[in-house]
Amino acid sequence: MDTFLQDVRYALRTLARSRSFTIIAIACMAIGIGVNTTIFSVVNAILLRPFDFEDPDRLVILQELNTRNGYDAGVSWPNLIDWRAQSTTFRDIGAVQGRSFTLANVDEPERIVGSAVTWNLFPLLGMKPALGRGIRAEEDKPGAERVVLLSDGLWRRRFGADPAILGKTLVLNEMPHTVIGVMGIGFKFPEESELWVPLRELDGRLARDSKELFAFARLAPGVTVAQARSGLTQVASRLAREYRENADWSARVSLIRDEFIPDDVRLIVLTMMGAVTFVLLIACANVANLMLARATGRSREIAIRAALGAGRRRIVTQLLIESVMIALVGGMLGIPLAAWGLRLLDSAIPAADALPYYIDWGIDRPTLLYTVLISAVTGILFGLTPALQASRGSLQEALRDGARGSGIGAKRSRFRNTLVVAEIALSLVLLVGATLFVRSFYGLQMASAGYDTAPLMTTRFYMQGPRYDSLGARARRAEDIVQRIEALPGVQSAFASGLIPATGGAGGSGIVVEGRPVERGSEPFGLYAGVSEHFFETLGIRLVSGRMFTSAEARDSTPVAVINQTMARRMWPGSVALGRRFRYAHDSTGPWYTVVGIAPDIANDDLDNRDPQSAAYLPLRFGVWRGLGLVVRTTGDPAAVTPLMRRAIRDSDATIALYDVYTMERVRQLGFWQYGLFGSMFSIFGSIALVLASIGVYGVISYGVSQRTQEIGVRVALGARNGDVLRLVIGQGMRLAGIGLLIGLAGAFAITPVIRSLLVGVSPSDPLSFAAITVFLTAVAAVASWLPARRATAVDPIIALRRD
Repeated sequence: MDTFLQDVRYALRTLARSRSFTIIAIACMAIGIGVNTTIFSVVNAILLRPFDFEDPDRLVILQELNTRNGYDAGVSWPNLIDWRAQSTTFRDIGAVQGRSFTLANVDEPERIVGSAVTWNLFPLLGMKPALGRGIRAEEDKPGAERVVLLSDGLWRRRFGADPAILGKTLVLNEMPHTVIGVMGIGFKFPEESELWVPLRELDGRLARDSKELFAFARLAPGVTVAQARSGLTQVASRLAREYRENADWSARVSLIRDEFIPDDVRLIVLTMMGAVTFVLLIACANVANLMLARATGRSREIAIRAALGAGRRRIVTQLLIESVMIALVGGMLGIPLAAWGLRLLDSAIPAADALPYYIDWGIDRPTLLYTVLISAVTGILFGLTPALQASRGSLQEALRDGARGSGIGAKRSRFRNTLVVAEIALSLVLLVGATLFVRSFYGLQMASAGYDTAPLMTTRFYMQGPRYDSLGARARRAEDIVQRIEALPGVQSAFASGLIPATGGAGGSGIVVEGRPVERGSEPFGLYAGVSEHFFETLGIRLVSGRMFTSAEARDSTPVAVINQTMARRMWPGSVALGRRFRYAHDSTGPWYTVVGIAPDIANDDLDNRDPQSAAYLPLRFGVWRGLGLVVRTTGDPAAVTPLMRRAIRDSDATIALYDVYTMERVRQLGFWQYGLFGSMFSIFGSIALVLASIGVYGVISYGVSQRTQEIGVRVALGARNGDVLRLVIGQGMRLAGIGLLIGLAGAFAITPVIRSLLVGVSPSDPLSFAAITVFLTAVAAVASWLPARRATAVDPIIALRRD
């Protein structure tokens, strides 16, 4: 320990004497470790940190699986009951269904995202209320007293964290509910719910083809996921034989982590982690180059220590302590950089697209432990080779050379050059990735939604309570609201629909074309949405052919439809679609819709409209949900009509709550913010890598010039011109750059296909991106080589020759 402490004190004195070297080395490591800590915090929150549930590795999600088409769906209530009764591989099964609530006993009605849960779900998860009690079995039956659990956030926001809230009555969707408990801080299961009510057997809706539930189960002791999957599949097979509605359905069992953290999210965070690892490697290469250059200048010091009896192991240990200390100080400075980076990351995520509650990153204990570990490892990584090279060599030659420090070997020079080549190669991979993301974002930003978004205002509203149980009541209210909105000053037109383009809200089903029978379950899929009559007029879209349905057709629920071009082409290839009829497979008793118009394709679900789906727009009364969207076309600033719009809706029904109030342009931007975030982050990583690589090229060439001063002096004395010297020095830098670019291009071509699913409108091998970055890096390397080359042309041959 005495020897170790002595080496630490000596390292501190040595680093303090070399202030420029120490500051530059620590800065490089702080940047590299800082960005790594930032992204590791994200990786830890998403991939590594276990869920807060009791024994989460024993929790699984149950879904119904369509055996014909291979798609997953929720679970129907009757099937859930049969699974619970007939399965032996689960300890218990519970379920949740998303609900929308209007909290009406406050000054302003507020829409609350909530859930209906089976009484046993939270005990199954191992979650208990922090205040009060949970839902009891008798409260989860039709006719029981209505109770509600609140989230900690809602309790604090709307009720001032008043512990006397227990036992009080809240009016939710015009029905009184007694508050029985408050859940723990941050809990918003399954993703963003703020209150929970008993499922109450779906209030009597018991159809087997109504697959509305999200089911969870805990594995029985000793049962594996594979065994549970096999057992539930057997139960589903029996039900498929017993019930016609289950004929094409089996079951799917998956771990909760695999469903809550899908593959595309895993790919995103692992891609970011790979990118910052490249940044850290480049930083390590830079510091290793600095250490090599510094070790050359310390060759006499190291030789004297060896002459006084220090063994090679002691010298290597001393040099490694210096490098680890640099890395640890860099890691300490990297922590506030990481905290700043996480704040930037939080600010880049729109509030309208908040992350699920179980993803919460920060500088926690595992992140701090990672920072310390990565600091120590990188300190050894960039310090070991320079230390070994510095401790190797001839003692007599080092003492004879004295302080001149010119005795650099070919091996050391090759290693320094190799590090620069690696920096350039890694920088090219990062910059190509950044360019691909930026091009995806720019393409989406410039992409047309199919209509002008500038004059449009959007919102959603929810019609609560028993008085809106019937389709007719909801349709009449929606039509009244639209009429009131259209009468406002500054409003040209408006429409109501479950669908707001670019955000979704349409239904989906198989399509049956009249006169063309297909096997049940094999019908082509299509979207459908009930819309009020000014749908296309408000969006500013002209029909390709035909007409929109009339007011009378909308009022009388005439089964007519306007379809998009994709549906016309797929359903009636090579023939005219106007006047043809179709119906939806999910409702065998439903009407046959007559096609009266054909509209251009628009982005219904998102702006990525590369493969548009078949879509039909029906009179509103054929698809009027409790929660509807409202789109308003204005003559001026769309946001200016918001207060008037709120007042008009309250005049129609004061209990209706508005939510998601955005301009259509904001809606469009929310559709691709992720690509902007990826592009920004990769651009930051690539820029850091570029700066570090440029410093590396400059450092190697500059050091080479200092070591070749005598040679350059001789060349000048023998008649070499400035241009010759420039070509000599720049040529050395460009050779390194060329090798690095070739390796980087090969690496980028190999790696970028991995992110194919994250790109929109651009190929992972996009030649423009590869060519542009290659030219750019070549230019940067040329400038980094030219600066020391200019200094080389100023060498005085007389002074250079006197050095020996």
